[in-house]
Amino acid sequence: MRVTEKGQVTIPKDIRDRLKIGPGSEVDFVADEKGARLVVLSSRIEPSQDDFESWLGSMSGTLDTSGMTTDELMEWLRGPRDDLSPR
Repeated sequence: MRVTEKGQVTIPKDIRDRLKIGPGSEVDFVADEKGARLVVLSSRIEPSQDDFESWLGSMSGTLDTSGMTTDELMEWLRGPRDDLSPR
């Protein structure tokens, strides 16, 4: 790697992938007796579709609607709509 005039370096892609470093991640360089180490303070990799599907699957069956219809559930969540004429 070469350091730019601004003191910037590019972290190689295989290292970014392995350490889950993405845009918005926070890293630090820590000096030690051998030189310096890159320390990941927080990772910011965008979740993939597989991550969402996994989360969605883990949430399945966690909400008991007590047999409410979709309209009843929406009214329970939002409150009654006052912009509609009574049925």
